[in-house]
Amino acid sequence: MSITPFKIAIPEEALVDLKRRLAATRWPDAVPPSGWAEGTDPAYLREIVDHWRERFDWRAAEAELNRLPQFRADLDGFGVHFVHQRGKGPAPLPLLITHGWPGSFIEMTKILPLLTDPGAHGGDPKDAFDLVIPSLPGYGFSDQPKALGMNVVAIAQLWTRLMSALGYARFGAQGGDWGAAVTLALGLHHPDRLVGVHFNFFSASLRIELASGAPPFSEEEKAYLSAATQWLEAEGAYGHIQGTRPQTLAYGLADSPAGLAGWILEKFQRWSDCDGHPENCFSRDELLTNLSIYWLTNSIHSSFRLYAERRRLPARIAAGQRVAVPAGAALFPKEIVQPPRSYAERFLDLRRWSPQPRGGHFAAMEQPHLLAEEIRAFFRPLRG
Repeated sequence: MSITPFKIAIPEEALVDLKRRLAATRWPDAVPPSGWAEGTDPAYLREIVDHWRERFDWRAAEAELNRLPQFRADLDGFGVHFVHQRGKGPAPLPLLITHGWPGSFIEMTKILPLLTDPGAHGGDPKDAFDLVIPSLPGYGFSDQPKALGMNVVAIAQLWTRLMSALGYARFGAQGGDWGAAVTLALGLHHPDRLVGVHFNFFSASLRIELASGAPPFSEEEKAYLSAATQWLEAEGAYGHIQGTRPQTLAYGLADSPAGLAGWILEKFQRWSDCDGHPENCFSRDELLTNLSIYWLTNSIHSSFRLYAERRRLPARIAAGQRVAVPAGAALFPKEIVQPPRSYAERFLDLRRWSPQPRGGHFAAMEQPHLLAEEIRAFFRPLRG
C-alpha cells in the first residue's frame, strides 16, 4: 500500500484530438420547438461545443486543479486518485466526501476551503476538517475496474483502507448521489470506523424491507414511494440503459465529445435548481472542466459500471438493518426525490434533518455555503 503525490498532465495530442472531433461533429435533426423537453437543447449544445473547441482553456483548468493537494494511493493493486487537504484549526476532524455521477471530484472544490479553513470564511476554526475527496473507481484519475464486483460495498471497503493508509482510525463520511450510496454502505458495514454519516441525497431506488412487527408505511411514506417510482419511470431511462447495456452506450459517448456533452449536460439542467438553464447554477467553464475530465480520461464507460453493479446488488435495507452511527441530512428543494423523515428514521439514527431554502442535486457546487454549514453543524457535537 503506497501513496504518491499526483499532478494532472494531459498530453497535448489529446487536446488536439478533442478539438478535431468537436469540429467534425455531425449534428442530428431536431423538431422545433425542441428546447430541453426531449433532452439536451440542440441550440445550447451547439454553443457548448463551439465554446469547448474555440475558447475553453483546459490548461488553465488543469493548473487550477493542480493547486489542490492531489495523490494516488495503491490499495492492494487498485489505484485511487484523491485530494487530501489538512484542516486549519485546533483539532480538525477527518471527513471523507464522495462524489457521484455525472460529477467528479471537482464538485467539491468550492466546499473544500469552507470545511478545511472555516475561520477564513466566517466560521469557527474549531469546525475544521481534514478533507479526503477520492475519485470513485472508474472515474477520472482513479483506476478503471477490470472485473465485476466494484459495487458500493466494495468501494466502502476500499475507502476504509484509504483512510487507514492516511492514518485515520475513525472519520466522518458525507455524500450525495453515488457518494450517498457509498456513505450508506460505510455506515452499514463499517460503523466502528465512523464518527457519523451525512447525506444530501437518498436514492429513488432505495427500498426498505419491514421487519416483523414494524409499523406499516404511513400514507406520507406510501406517497413518497409512489413518487419515487413515477420519477424512475419518467426520468430514469439513463440509469436503466447505463445499468443494462453500459457497453453499447459507451461506444458512441467514448467516440464523440459532443455526444458525451449532450448526455451529461442534460442532468445538470434537469437536476439542479437552475430555473431551466444550467448556467444559472454553474459557469460554462465549470461544466466543461467536468466534461473534459470524463473525455480526457476516457472514463464514461467505467463510470457507468456502478449502475450495472447496482442491478446485481440492489439498493435494499434488509428487515431490521440499521446504520449504527449518528446520521444527518440536508434536503435541497430541487433534489430528484426526497423521502419523509419517518422513512429515513427506519434505518438511520437521525440527529439532524434540515430542509434547505434553495439548491438541487449538485449541492456542493450549487450551494456550497449552505451545505458546508450543515456539515459543520451536524458533526459539531460528534467531535472529540
